[in-house]
Amino acid sequence: MSINEEVMRHYDLLIEEGNDPTKDPRPLMEYMDKWDGDVFIRELCLTKEKSVLEVGVGTGRLALRVAPFCGRFIGIDISPKTIDRASENFSLYGIRNAELISADFTTYNFHEKFDVIYSSLTFMHFENKEFVVKKIFDMLDKNGRFVLSIDKNRSDIIDTGVRKIKIFPDFPEHISRILKSSGFVSQKIIETEFAYIFSAM
Repeated sequence: MSINEEVMRHYDLLIEEGNDPTKDPRPLMEYMDKWDGDVFIRELCLTKEKSVLEVGVGTGRLALRVAPFCGRFIGIDISPKTIDRASENFSLYGIRNAELISADFTTYNFHEKFDVIYSSLTFMHFENKEFVVKKIFDMLDKNGRFVLSIDKNRSDIIDTGVRKIKIFPDFPEHISRILKSSGFVSQKIIETEFAYIFSAM
């Protein structure tokens, strides 16, 4: 099984096991916000005129807070069952300006550019981070913004207790260098309890 197949299977299984962060109790939602939350969303600089892409949309934990404040929202995720659940959640919350794509971001061909691209708790699944960041840079419109949250955890395994998933941990110095070499001319780094948030243009 390839890394991508393993990741897809892992997140499909999470849905089967009843894992949906949009339905977490308030204390757990607040815990998850320690990786992104309000400080992350503020960096998106949302307006009703902007088009937004989330890489690794999941079940919509962040998207439900973002989509109502932009003009057009697209979310992509490698897990079909996760996308199905996100679609249900979007319908439940009356989100009508959104499109959800079940695909591997690294191979999917987008035919438009975006004002904002963001990703949280997803980059550890990408082995070739240089390729992904350059693809994101090329997909941004002029003056576009990329906001990224990376986990401070340096483990190369996600251990759920019932399965282990290989990941590729992120390091802030490495991400900063990749952003610069990919063409981003400015970047801000915000440190939270569990993450580093990059805001780059």
